[in-house]
Amino acid sequence: MNTPDILVFSDLDGTLLDHDDYSWAPAKPALDALKAKGCGVILASSKTAAEIAPLRAEMGLGDWPAIVENGSGLLPAGHAATETGDSPYADLRARLAGLPPGFRGFGDMDTAEVAGITGLPEPAAALARDRRFSEPGLWTGTDAALERFLKAADAAGLSARRGGRFLTLSFGGTKAGRMDEIIDTYRPRHTIALGDAPNDTEMLDRADHGVVIRNDAAPPLPPLAGEAEGRIRRTAEEGPAGWCHAVLALMQDLGLTETQR
Repeated sequence: MNTPDILVFSDLDGTLLDHDDYSWAPAKPALDALKAKGCGVILASSKTAAEIAPLRAEMGLGDWPAIVENGSGLLPAGHAATETGDSPYADLRARLAGLPPGFRGFGDMDTAEVAGITGLPEPAAALARDRRFSEPGLWTGTDAALERFLKAADAAGLSARRGGRFLTLSFGGTKAGRMDEIIDTYRPRHTIALGDAPNDTEMLDRADHGVVIRNDAAPPLPPLAGEAEGRIRRTAEEGPAGWCHAVLALMQDLGLTETQR
């Protein structure tokens, strides 16, 4: 296995994918430049393997693993979505069944209901329901009941993470933790992480170079510690356009391209 000069770890929605039309086309010049230098791009998202696999193939990134379901699982390089290895999802659902009521997960909903609460079209919602490592859902009970539920989940060996709307249960794992595993495997000379949301901050902090992608559709991330020392920067442009310019600029800083900023 060759040691890549750079491994890039990238969030998808609002980062490598445009917030409005989900296009990654503006990032293609940087993706092409990375590929030409033998550098890798690791997609890291809350999306499932079923959602990420076709996108990874479309981008020409199938030779690299992807971090799925917010770090609770990995999609290995060169594998289809159904080849993620052992899936703990059935065990996860069995443990959820023994917890206090109030949590309604994607596994309790049909595709139409998931489409309704996520805003996804039904074909995309079907892929979002194809869970292998984690279970997002809605809390329908009181705040006091939620605290009891979370304590019971912890006692059952489950980890809970609260996002903007969904509560997600898993057996643990984070984007940054999976990032460490991949770095240990490939031993890149440099690492770059790009993201736009709070669940990306651990990944941004872990990388040699972090990039906060501007996303005017969401509250901006507060200043991060690495910004003061210049290790983390922010883009002026949103989404994949900002992604492209930031990656090309860092490649130039690292002596890997003559591309002008």
